[in-house]
Amino acid sequence: MVGAEAEETPISGTELRSVLGRVPTSVGVVAGTGPDGTPVGLTIGTFTSVSLSPPLIAFCPGGNSTSWPKIRPMGRFCVSLLAADQDGVCAVFASKQPDKFAGLRWDLGRNGAPRLDGAVAWVECDIQHEYDAGDHTLVIGRVTALEAGTGCAPMVFLGGRYLGVH
Repeated sequence: MVGAEAEETPISGTELRSVLGRVPTSVGVVAGTGPDGTPVGLTIGTFTSVSLSPPLIAFCPGGNSTSWPKIRPMGRFCVSLLAADQDGVCAVFASKQPDKFAGLRWDLGRNGAPRLDGAVAWVECDIQHEYDAGDHTLVIGRVTALEAGTGCAPMVFLGGRYLGVH
């Protein structure tokens, strides 16, 4: 019945993950520089387009992320949307390694944030808004520059696994 108070049924994290895990999500690395200029990044599986006008995107770093608090003060970031063959890169940026950029090829985008070589696309943004969202933070970024990569297959997260879409 529309407008009626629904009885609240608790939903477990396991149930939510099981059902929503049937829908693929983009996988990327959000990168910026820390206060001392050191490159910092983290893997995200929650990237989405929000608005075309103005151009906005969103992603959700975990509340326990140690990388996002280092990027935030810069006020800008770059999302490198990973290619299907970048599972090693994905794993490094999902780890707690101190220097995640060691041994990787990357350059700086127009906004000064790191861009990883081999990505399917790069989206440079200024932080527009941040909202507490349960055990994550919802970050809205205003797109300031973007570029398509080589046209290789993107990496997605589906059913608890990282996969390439061909």
